[in-house]
This record gives sequence, structure tokens and C-alpha cells, in this order.
Amino acid sequence: MLEQQMSGRQELPEQLHRIGKQILLLSRNELYLKMRFLDVALSSCPFVLDEGIGTIGTDGLCFYYEPRYLGGLFREDQVLVNRAYLHMVLHGIFKHMARRGGRDERLYGLACDIAAESVIDGLRYPCVLKSRSWLRRDMYRRLSGKMKVLTAEKIYGELLAMSLSEREIERLEEEFVVDSHLYWPSGEDKKKQEEIENKWQEISEQMETDMETFSKESASSEGDFIAQVKVENREKFDYPQFLRKFSVLREETVVDQDSFDYVFYSYGLSLYGNMPLIEPQEWREVQKIEEFVIVIDTSMSCSGELVKKFLEQTYAVLTESDSFFHKVNIHILQCDDQVQTDVKITCAEELVSYMDSLELFGEGGTDFRPAFAYVEELMRKQEITRLKGLLYFTDGKGIYPQKMPPYETAFLFLEEDYEDVDVPPWAMKLILEEDYEY
Repeated sequence: MLEQQMSGRQELPEQLHRIGKQILLLSRNELYLKMRFLDVALSSCPFVLDEGIGTIGTDGLCFYYEPRYLGGLFREDQVLVNRAYLHMVLHGIFKHMARRGGRDERLYGLACDIAAESVIDGLRYPCVLKSRSWLRRDMYRRLSGKMKVLTAEKIYGELLAMSLSEREIERLEEEFVVDSHLYWPSGEDKKKQEEIENKWQEISEQMETDMETFSKESASSEGDFIAQVKVENREKFDYPQFLRKFSVLREETVVDQDSFDYVFYSYGLSLYGNMPLIEPQEWREVQKIEEFVIVIDTSMSCSGELVKKFLEQTYAVLTESDSFFHKVNIHILQCDDQVQTDVKITCAEELVSYMDSLELFGEGGTDFRPAFAYVEELMRKQEITRLKGLLYFTDGKGIYPQKMPPYETAFLFLEEDYEDVDVPPWAMKLILEEDYEY
């Protein structure tokens, strides 16, 4: 009798795992039948029984579930299981678990849940459809007034700005939290974050292609899903590193510690009293930015607030001591359909002064050609001799030059107001994230 009881106890976890797996497979199949573009994403993680998690959750590599919780959710309504499954998949598609950085863990997790739920609530498929509460509708309304696409990073910023009380956070968690984030990697676990990023980036890009194909058939049922996928799939840039693409190699007056041999220096002092055998080099070759052009679009379609955000994100990088030479030749142009101003910056102090007294001129139409023609004239007059790059801060709505200039060119857009536009094939396109930490 005792042996039979022991045998029954050993079989129970296997039975629970089998039942839990069947529930998840049923949910996966139902989601696939309505959203074929999710086929790879839905099947990307193995199911792992985990009684310690208490609910369901994912780390981007596996789907974990507590069988009793999952069974209760299924008995209540299969739609809830479908939504929970899709909720975990969306965390992966948007790489939420790998992008927390130094953000507050609790608020960031809530922001990720709100972002995932907003996508699901925007779908019009019966397998995930449920009525929205007043709190849910009110939160979406408030967020939509602040941003075009509800991404976790932007939602997190808004949650911080709201200065929510403990009770308000708890209410939002009761409404939006669906799964456990127990196994999300910490900010120090770079290796796991990179593994998750690489895995889901490939899945997400393939899904975007499939969505663009299938969306012709079911665009009305997908809401803003494809718009959010496009935002998340944009290539992320390290802005300081991006600027260094425009650097030049030049000698700079500074003690080169790397090439200095302290052995000979100390030996000479001990042998002759005050005469070193070798002196440190007073110069070294460095790769920094010397000449640069910044063009600010001041057209009516590019608001003053937007321009200020562009400059705020550039200012910290331009004043880094390891990015620019002590003496530089930076021209900051303001241009709408013609060049309005040209301010020459030769040192950090002049840049500070320019920022403090910034006044915008223009508000005409947008034509990018005059700025390039003006820079060409500066080069002809030898006012610029070693130009490596030009940054054009804009909303992208204007007339582009057809001819490729003899220097690197990048059109920069602020993510908050970015609308997908095509730039010339010879130019780079960079979308700045407003909350990027430089």
C-alpha cells in the first residue's frame, strides 16, 4: 500500500506537467490559427513546470508555469490562458527582459506589462478578446496623449512623471500584471541579456516581414501591433560611438602614459640624482573629432521643443573630453528653406554660451539643399578643410539633394516624433531615443 502511495506521488508531477503542457499547446494552436505571423514566436520557448513561480512567466528562453494556477485559469476562461501566453510572447518580441538597464525594477516591470496588454487589447480576434475596465481605458487614454506608440521605455517615463502613490501602483499591478518576472536577468547579467536580444531580434524581424504580408488580409484585427514591432526592431545606436565615426587622427599635446617607460626614468634619477634617462612624450596620436557641421531644421513642421530636445541630447556628447580636440571647428547652422544662421564653435565654452542663448530662426518650408550648398561654399573658401561629417536634425519632411557630398551625412530623428521616411541611399538615418542615457 505504501509503495502504491509513493508511486502515485511520483506520478503526480508528471501528470500535472502533461496536463499543463496540453493546455499551453491548445492555447498556442488557437493563437496560431488567428495570427500566422506569430508561428515562430509562439513555438520559440520550451515549457518548464515550476511550482515555485506561483503563476506563469518567461525569461525569454523558456516558458515557466505552475500547473495548478494554469489549470485554474483554464477552467475560468480559456481566453485568459490565450492572453497570458501571448503576453509572455510579447515580452520576448519587444525584448523587455533584456532592456531594463538601471531602471526601477517594479515600475519597469509594470510598464512592460502595460505595453504588452495594450497590444493584446488592440487586437480584434475572439481568442484574446475581453472587455476593458475603466482603469485600463483611462490609462491607455493618458498614455496615448503623450506618445504615438506605447513602448515600455516611454510608459516607464510617464509612470515616473505621474509620481504614483503606493496604492495607485498596486491598483495598476492588479489590472495589468499577468505573469511573473522572477527570471528576468539582472542588469549585470550581460551574457544572458545578449542571448535574449539575439534570439528575439531574429524572430521579431522575421515576424515583421510576415505581418506586412498578412496584414493586407487582417489589418483591422491587428490594431497598432505592427507599428510597435517596427519601433522595437529599429537598430539601436550608441550615440557617442556614432559620433566618433566622424573623427580624424591627429597629434595632441598630452603626456602619453602608454609609451612612457618608468624603469629608465627612475633609473636615471637614482643614478644621476636629477637627470632621467628618458622623458615622457609630450604628445600622442589620438582619434577625435576636429571639424563638424550640425544643421538644425527650423521649419514649421519641426517644432522648437523638438529642436531643443535634439540639442540637449547632443550637448553632453559634444562636451566629452575624450571625443573632441580642445580646439575644434564646429559650424551650427539653422535652416528651413534657406540657411538662416551660422554660428562657429571653437571650444566647449562657446558651445555652452550658444546653448544658453539659443534662439531659433526660420519656420519656412523644409529644403535640405541650401545647407549642403552652404557647406560646399565653406569648403571652397577653406573655412572648413577636414570635414568628416554633417548631422542634420530634422523630422525628415523636405527636399533632399540628389548629389552625394564628399563627407559622411546623417539625418537624425527623435524617436518620440519619428515617422518613417526614406533618406537618400548615401546618407545614414539615426533615430534618437529620448530616454537614452549618455
